[in-house]
Amino acid sequence: MSTKQTPPTDTLFAEPLADPGLFTFNDAVASVFPDMINRSVPGYSTVVAMTGVLASQHARPGSRIYDLGCSWGASLLSAAREPACGSCELIGIDNSAAMLTQAKLHLASLPEGKRISFKQANIIDANLDNASVVILNYTLQFIPVAQRAALLNRIRQAMSPGDVLILSEKLTLPDKRLNDYLIDLHHDFKRQQGYSDLQIAQKRQALEDVLVPETRQAHIDRLDTVGFSRSDTWFQCLNFASMIAIA
Repeated sequence: MSTKQTPPTDTLFAEPLADPGLFTFNDAVASVFPDMINRSVPGYSTVVAMTGVLASQHARPGSRIYDLGCSWGASLLSAAREPACGSCELIGIDNSAAMLTQAKLHLASLPEGKRISFKQANIIDANLDNASVVILNYTLQFIPVAQRAALLNRIRQAMSPGDVLILSEKLTLPDKRLNDYLIDLHHDFKRQQGYSDLQIAQKRQALEDVLVPETRQAHIDRLDTVGFSRSDTWFQCLNFASMIAIA
């Protein structure tokens, strides 16, 4: 009989908060994170499942697969289940001790979890080496915009030609009316997942100035500038997209 436990339901913003404060990946968020992200990011389960498939296409024997901002390690687990990634070292890096605690507890019950190691570090200056695959799923958007190019450059320098970066982000559209339209659709998506208008509004306030989205073109231009040979979007649902960039 399985002993796997279902993560608690996200009710963090269900009651009026006197001071919502800034959104942080603390113990409360970490404990409900799988439920939160699945109900907040349209297409999340598809991106995680396909991350493993994409990783398997580029995994070099004896290389490393990094997940930067790994949270509970879902993307690395997806890669660990691919035979082509079997000889790679799987490393998750996150600056949240609470997230890493939850990741270790969650993966301890799974056979593939034994292949994954975790490091607590700021991904901006974490050591990267011999990386055939780097995963940045919904992480870069929390890095200050002025520091994003430097991080991507460090990732590119850790790679060899043909290696891949998987970059998933919330996007903003250059057309304001279309951007507002997709934001409204995203809020409708959250309502379909059971979030109330109060939860949506309070979380949006908490994320303001913490999660800073950019346009698809801004991402593509930056990836080109730091030395990736080609990049494009492979998946998009509403204003959330996942891109691949080939070294």
